[in-house]
Amino acid sequence: MRFSIAMPEDLLRAFDAQISRRSDTANRSEAIRDLIRSSLVRDELRTPEAQVIGSLTMIYDHHTGDLTRKLDEVQHDYTHEIVSTMHVHLDHSNCLEILALRGQGSRVYELADKLLGLRGVKHGELTCAATDTSLEL
Repeated sequence: MRFSIAMPEDLLRAFDAQISRRSDTANRSEAIRDLIRSSLVRDELRTPEAQVIGSLTMIYDHHTGDLTRKLDEVQHDYTHEIVSTMHVHLDHSNCLEILALRGQGSRVYELADKLLGLRGVKHGELTCAATDTSLEL
């Protein structure tokens, strides 16, 4: 099935450069398929019942609407899961925020989904470990 997407030209150029560094046989379609597969596998590995530890990294433009208020509002609903936060001003518009997280997988993933889904969050990634001894580290 074919579909089209719109993106800024500089983002597409950077993506094409990444594709060309990875392989001389790779193409844009295969790279997008790989990204989609990776996202689906990562989502499938979620462990809703397990206790997890992890970190959520976000880069966002704090000038976007009332994003700062929304970020705070969501985080206040998950104070039990948020162990610590670090906030770094990258430049006049962009901020880096890192959250150390601990708790039931379903709550941690729910928090990450809510934050990363906010308009103005440019990039974000949740990295988790779920083991029987995760909370004993």
